[in-house]
Amino acid sequence: MPVELNPFSYEFHDDPYPTYRWLRDEAPLYRNETLGFWALSRYRDVLDASLAWETYSSAEGTTLERIDPRLFETRPMIIFLDPPRHDRLRKLVSRAFTPRRVAELEPFVRATVTRLLDTVAHEGGGDFVRDVSMPLPMEVIFTLLGVPEGDRRQLREWMDVSLERDPDTPVIPERAMIGMAQMMQYWPEFLERLRRRPDDGLVSALLTAEVEDDDGTPTRLSDGEIVGFCNLIGAAGNETVTKLLANACVLFARHPEEYRKVLADPGAIPDAVEEVLRYTSPSQYQGRMTTRDVEWYGQTVPQGSRVLLLTGSANRDEREFPDPDRFDVGRRPEQHLALGYGVHFCLGASLARLESRVTLEEFARCFPRYTVDESRCVRVHMSNVHGYEHVPFAAA
Repeated sequence: MPVELNPFSYEFHDDPYPTYRWLRDEAPLYRNETLGFWALSRYRDVLDASLAWETYSSAEGTTLERIDPRLFETRPMIIFLDPPRHDRLRKLVSRAFTPRRVAELEPFVRATVTRLLDTVAHEGGGDFVRDVSMPLPMEVIFTLLGVPEGDRRQLREWMDVSLERDPDTPVIPERAMIGMAQMMQYWPEFLERLRRRPDDGLVSALLTAEVEDDDGTPTRLSDGEIVGFCNLIGAAGNETVTKLLANACVLFARHPEEYRKVLADPGAIPDAVEEVLRYTSPSQYQGRMTTRDVEWYGQTVPQGSRVLLLTGSANRDEREFPDPDRFDVGRRPEQHLALGYGVHFCLGASLARLESRVTLEEFARCFPRYTVDESRCVRVHMSNVHGYEHVPFAAA
C-alpha cells in the first residue's frame, strides 16, 4: 500500500524512518502531487544530486514551503545561492571557521558547558534542551557574532518561532512570519551599533573585510550580505547543535550499552557524535529546484520542479550502512550526509562537532548514570528539523 511523505505531519516528525524505508524500497523517486514535490531517498541518489548544484539549484530556497526569493535579494543567505555568488560569500565568511579559529574556541566552549552542567547537576537534573543544548550554542554563536548578552534570548526566541510550522500544511504560519520580520529588523540595527562602536566579534571584522573577485578586484560585503550571513549562522548554528545534543541525550538513555562505551573511552566521543548525526539527522532534507529535465528510475522530473533530497533517509540506507537502524557509536560513519555535501557542506561543521564533543565529554563527567522521561519529551515541529523542544532528564 502506498505511503505518503508529508514533512508537515506531526506523526511523521515522531518517527520518519518507516516512511523512509518504504520510499527507498518502493519509490526511490517519489512524487507528492498534493504538495507538489519530488523526493530522492537513497544514499547514492542524494549524494549525486547534492554534488550536481548546476542541475539542483538552491536559489529558490531549501525548504518545501515556498519563501518569496525577493525577501533575500538584498539580504542573501549562502544556502539560498548557487556559485559563483555563493562562492564569493563563502570565501569571505569561512575565515571565521578555520581549524585554528575553531580550536581557539574550545576553552570558552568548555567553560560554558561546565557552567551549565554544574548547575543542573546540583539540581539532580532538569530539561536538557532548556538547561544545556539550547543555551550552549546560543552563547557560542552570539559571542562569535558579537551580539550583546541582553539581546540573545529574545533573538533566539524569534529564531525558534520563525521555524515553527503547523501540521499538514506548507503555509508558513503568521507567528513564523512575524519572527522572521523581527529578526530582519534586528540585524541592520545591530550593524549600525557596531559601526559606531566596533568590537572584536566576527561581524565587526566582516564590516571591513575584503575579498578578491574573479578578476582580482577587491570588494567588501554589503550590509545586506552581512545581514543574510547573521540570519543564517544565527539560526543554523543554534538549531543544529541544539537538536544534535538533545537527540544524543535521548539516544544514550535508550541505549545504555552504547553510553557505557563512551564512559569507558572518552576517545570514542567524536565517533559517537558522527553516529548521532547519522542516526537522527537534525536536518532531514534539503530542497532544490531542477534547472533542466532529469531522469530517475524511468521517470522524467521536469525543469522547474521542487525536489527534496532526503538526508534523513540517506543516512539510514542499508545499501550504504550495514544494519542502519542500529545505533552504534563504534560505527565510524564518515560518509553520512547529515551536514550536507558538495558546495553546501555545512559552514560551521567543525564548530558544531567541537561543541558536541566537549558537551558529551562534560556530560559523561557530570551524569555517568541518568534517565530520560520520554513520556514528557516534546518534539519540535519544523518542516525539515528533527529534534526535541523539551527533554526532561535526571541523575540515576
